Amino acid sequence: MEIIVIVLNGEPHQVSPSSTLTDLVEALNLSQKAIAVAVNRTIIARHQWGEYQLQAQDQVDVVRAIGGG
Repeated sequence: MEIIVIVLNGEPHQVSPSSTLTDLVEALNLSQKAIAVAVNRTIIARHQWGEYQLQAQDQVDVVRAIGGG
């Protein structure tokens, strides 16, 4: 099985070549969490996660939303 390496929150992370952001979020058990995802410093809207296919060396930042005031 082939893999590609992305950079997830600053650390190398292996995914399959056909992985989307939705696949990554589900694999991290974060699909039910309030999170934001940026790829190469660009925020990707949640409704686009299933369409965004990860590429080798993509820098992915997953940030959990925290409420407050």
